[in-house]
Amino acid sequence: MLGIAFALAISAGEPKILGQWITQDRTAVVKIAPCGTGLCGTVTRILAKGANVPTTDVNNPDRQLRSRPLVGLRILSGFRQRGSGWHDGTAYDPKSGKAYKASLRLNPGGTLTVTGCVFFICRSQRWTRVGD
Repeated sequence: MLGIAFALAISAGEPKILGQWITQDRTAVVKIAPCGTGLCGTVTRILAKGANVPTTDVNNPDRQLRSRPLVGLRILSGFRQRGSGWHDGTAYDPKSGKAYKASLRLNPGGTLTVTGCVFFICRSQRWTRVGD
């Protein structure tokens, strides 16, 4: 039932948060799209270059997952719209190999604030839409 409601909401007008975003450090492009009854974000491109730039999930605490490619890796999952933002999601940081409770907020200037929290300590990044 929730899936149908989400699909109807999407068809009534796609959230402006959907699309391709460049991370704050300009090392990757992440595509935010519907998945299940929420939104997810998947790495679509690695922008960083160089011999020391990993192409796999080398920092994952699970040794069996360290060889999975970063391109195609879901790093945002489970986000649900509430008010003017998307909440109740999880953000995975391949640089640290850690996952955080997270929220997403579209800013008036068109950038996206991605906030990850551990307990009450939160950090935010500002992502830019591809093409801006």
